[in-house]
Amino acid sequence: MDLLSDLLSAMRTGQPYAGRTTSQAPWGVLFPVGDVAACHVVLQGSCWLIPQHGAPLALGVGDVVFTPHGDAHALVDQPGSPTIDFHAEPGDGSPIREMTIPGAGATTEMLCASYSFDQARPHPLLHGLPQVVHLPARVGHHPDLRAAVDLMGNELRQPRAGTEAIVPALIDMLLLYVLRAWLEEQSEHAMTGWVMALNDPAISTALHHIHRYPGRPWTVEDLAREAGLSRAAFAKRFATIVGQPPLAYLTWWRMTTAARLLRESKAPLSTVAERCGYGSEFAFAKAFKREFGSAPGRYRRHVQPSQDLFEN
Repeated sequence: MDLLSDLLSAMRTGQPYAGRTTSQAPWGVLFPVGDVAACHVVLQGSCWLIPQHGAPLALGVGDVVFTPHGDAHALVDQPGSPTIDFHAEPGDGSPIREMTIPGAGATTEMLCASYSFDQARPHPLLHGLPQVVHLPARVGHHPDLRAAVDLMGNELRQPRAGTEAIVPALIDMLLLYVLRAWLEEQSEHAMTGWVMALNDPAISTALHHIHRYPGRPWTVEDLAREAGLSRAAFAKRFATIVGQPPLAYLTWWRMTTAARLLRESKAPLSTVAERCGYGSEFAFAKAFKREFGSAPGRYRRHVQPSQDLFEN
């Protein structure tokens, strides 16, 4: 399990959705604040992204934008065009949504995907991402990302047998390729936080072991040994890069893993406790309630799926 893939498993709270949107000028759509990361790809024509904060961004064919923090934003044919609030038809369980805005002007076609994230417990990597990740179309750059866009576009343009199973996997693929492309474009001097951790062999090794084996009784000495550093050097380097001490991060990851297991599985509490490094249900329940303000069983019963861009 690599660290970038962990972003998906740790943060996902609901089914991802994707759709093709066709709009004819003049048009504008306002996407509200929510626990949703959105990705937009221009397939035909052009448009502008108006972020919640900052200057408007012109987009052309092949451009990809990703809004990772759930901020409000608008897509318009031109700055100043009136906008309508985004409303979609109620979902029927399908991961595919469509939207059409008729008009008399030029046509813009886009691929849009939404991904429900747990914004209450954001993955540290998200802190290092800007409000808008913009990956402009450039010949020869990020061919894997372009291939993912083509695959998803084909599935949405002409759904066939298996499309509803394929699309969620393609949304995962698209998101990972967007993140990978953005990370690859960052200069070494601009890296901070988790972005730096991904490129630091010692710290990424320690994080890998924490993520892969959260149930082990890790000590700072154990993790330092895996990282190939002295205890003191490792503890200082880890806290500086990751933003918290090693054992504090270990607890955060264990609780994040536990919450995911409670949301997505029917595993007994004793199994969840063991997988997250707790020797008894009592110790696990005490730690979980301290972190979430709710006992594990109650959390499991009351957790609700997050809204996404394509649901009312």
